[in-house]
Amino acid sequence: MRRCIIIVTAVHPPSAHFLPEAHRSLCCQELPDGWEWHWVIQEDGRSDQVAPHVPDDERVTFRQGRPGGPGVARTMALAHTEGEYLKVLDADDQLAPGALARDLAALEGDHSLGWATSRALDLLPDGSTTGFPGDPEPGPIERGAVLDFWKANDFRAQVHPATLFMCRDLVLALGGWTALPASEDTGLLLALNATSRGWFSSEVGLHYRKWHGQATGQPSHTDTAEREARMAVVEARARQLAHFRWRYRGGG
Repeated sequence: MRRCIIIVTAVHPPSAHFLPEAHRSLCCQELPDGWEWHWVIQEDGRSDQVAPHVPDDERVTFRQGRPGGPGVARTMALAHTEGEYLKVLDADDQLAPGALARDLAALEGDHSLGWATSRALDLLPDGSTTGFPGDPEPGPIERGAVLDFWKANDFRAQVHPATLFMCRDLVLALGGWTALPASEDTGLLLALNATSRGWFSSEVGLHYRKWHGQATGQPSHTDTAEREARMAVVEARARQLAHFRWRYRGGG
């Protein structure tokens, strides 16, 4: 029996036209014998503007649902997943060659790990890419390390939540993505790190697209009062999980 990595993508009409490029980056991934990927695309809402951009591929499942934001869409997509691992891929981003195989090797090689991340490069409108300093050393990330760094650096983690590769059972146990209007991926990252060791690969795993329509570029994303409230919830969840001392797979 083949084992499966589920790729989870939330999409809304403005970003739907990027789906074919995301699909091409998936098709370039090479996995070990016995492994395959399946892509679950969940529209955040019900429109007739996304489906025309969904690739015609038997490895792709397209679903729709009432709007609730990307975190809700991704969590709803879990209803249609049966693989052992989940990989996040935003509709407007692209996986770098080898990303899935490296993530898989990390978690298959050390079962105390619950998640993996990798280096991300910004993909600029002209097609060029740029990195940024501050990546951690490659290798394991101990429990609580992300929260400590995030808190000390103006709520910016040292690893990018858009690169997450996770054990599906752990994500389900944590309730999926945080129910917030934004920062839902950071909320999940910190919850994962509160309960499990992780892994960072210094090889590029994601091209993170910068464009005028992306949600994180809108004024509402940086509204001071809302941002403070989001960060308070994200931190409180992680600290409570750490306080309960629950460990995934007995990891340190």
